[in-house]
Amino acid sequence: MKKMIPTLLAASLLLVTAVFRLEPAAADKMPFTDIASSYAKDAIIRLNANNVMKGTSETLFSPTRSITRAEFMTTLTRIFHVEPSASAVPAYRDVPKSAWYYGTIQAATELGLTEGLGDGIFKPNQPLTRQEAASWLVRALKQTATGGTTSVYKDEAMIAAWAKPSIRSITELGLMQGNDGRFYPTQPITRQETAVILDRLLQDNRWTDAIAASATPAPIQIGWQFGQSTEAYQKSILQSSVNVLAPRWYFLEKTGKISDSSVPSLMTWAKNNSKQVWVMVGNRFDQETTHKLLASTSLSSDAIQSLKSYVQKYGLHGINVDFENVAASDRDLFTAFIAKLAKELHTVSAVLSVDLPPDLGSDWSDAYNYAELAKSADYLVIMTYDEHWSGYTAGSVASLGWVESHLGKLLAKVSADQLILGMPLYTRDWTLSASGATVSSEDLTLPEQNNRVSQYGGTPKWNAAAGQYTMEYRKNGTQHKIWLEDARSLSAKYRAGAKYGVAGYAYWHIGGDSPDVWTSLKNAVKYEGYSFK
Repeated sequence: MKKMIPTLLAASLLLVTAVFRLEPAAADKMPFTDIASSYAKDAIIRLNANNVMKGTSETLFSPTRSITRAEFMTTLTRIFHVEPSASAVPAYRDVPKSAWYYGTIQAATELGLTEGLGDGIFKPNQPLTRQEAASWLVRALKQTATGGTTSVYKDEAMIAAWAKPSIRSITELGLMQGNDGRFYPTQPITRQETAVILDRLLQDNRWTDAIAASATPAPIQIGWQFGQSTEAYQKSILQSSVNVLAPRWYFLEKTGKISDSSVPSLMTWAKNNSKQVWVMVGNRFDQETTHKLLASTSLSSDAIQSLKSYVQKYGLHGINVDFENVAASDRDLFTAFIAKLAKELHTVSAVLSVDLPPDLGSDWSDAYNYAELAKSADYLVIMTYDEHWSGYTAGSVASLGWVESHLGKLLAKVSADQLILGMPLYTRDWTLSASGATVSSEDLTLPEQNNRVSQYGGTPKWNAAAGQYTMEYRKNGTQHKIWLEDARSLSAKYRAGAKYGVAGYAYWHIGGDSPDVWTSLKNAVKYEGYSFK
């Protein structure tokens, strides 16, 4: 049972990806009137037939015209089956939400394919240079740019320092070559040149075998229920990427017993929608009652048997333990309780996941022996949020560097395939004094956050180190600051987890999300699933 996803979950996690079937070129099928004499005619016909590259009008392709940055990136995202993202927060000041290319440029940015030209500028209608195209292609194909000082082209001195490794790599990959020993790095790339390059890519099994994989295992994605009715929760789940429901049905009561607030209809709905259910059991942060349970052999045994009986009675797939504010002195008792619970749940083929804070080196995390807990539990769900929390110094709920540092720390103790990365679907609006000190903070859902961005006309600024936008505004003469959580910041955290090979993700909480984030996260699942050699 240990470390294994149950059969039903494995079946529900298959992500189907369309397969490119390149159509043969044929003169009588020419979709444009201006490509008959183009050296890229066959490539253009194939790309158009497969909806990869379109014309500049219904009848014209404009083969010799320079391709714009927006056109090239839009075409590139189509190759990887990336869906346009209607992100609530624009990444660039010069890419308005009303532009036809907004969604594709947003999606590409969220996947890390581009960061624009810096300072929130993309210049979508500017012609793309050959060295820029090389850089984008190498990054999109997840290739390590080649170093070295050996000159490949006669015009090496004209190549920007940042582009040299990418140009060496794209040449070695056989996707772009120069002419007469020159690369012409600053020359705008034409639409017909682009067609030849992308057609070459799509006829190479190195790339198409990965892109056209028929079924890619998607990660575990847990969605905690909070503040929503069963009906509202179900509706939210259908709009999301969640494949494991975590309703909050069981709680440790003052008596030491585990209460039961199960909703059987949700189990039926989950089964009909190919979702698993790992019910959360919480301790309401009650340290005294938690100690009472852990220190009593009879109470802990009764609690374990109650949870086991609930699994059998309701047909649950797993239990999600959320015991927080456990006393450090109860560390061994908690470890022993989890070991006993795991043993009993595994006899009825149920998964055990345990929610834990990152290893903070404080009394909030000292009660958790991560390495020992991993020997019993199937998964450790690491709640990588509340980096800064109400009443303390203003800051991010979950900055990217903070998340990555704690993941790295835990990987020294726990295998990546047992870690599930917690993701925040909330943020905080910090009220600051004239000196910049924290006065108070307010929790916000993502829609509430987005409304404030619109209401107060703030200009979010991307902070690459934090992996998120920040926005400042004034209300009634008082300074406010928000570290935004949005499609881009969540995608960055998702990609960090994928880099480390985590087993999945968990979202606190369903209902706190805005619909746009799920398109972006689904793109991340798809794109991070590609393994290019």
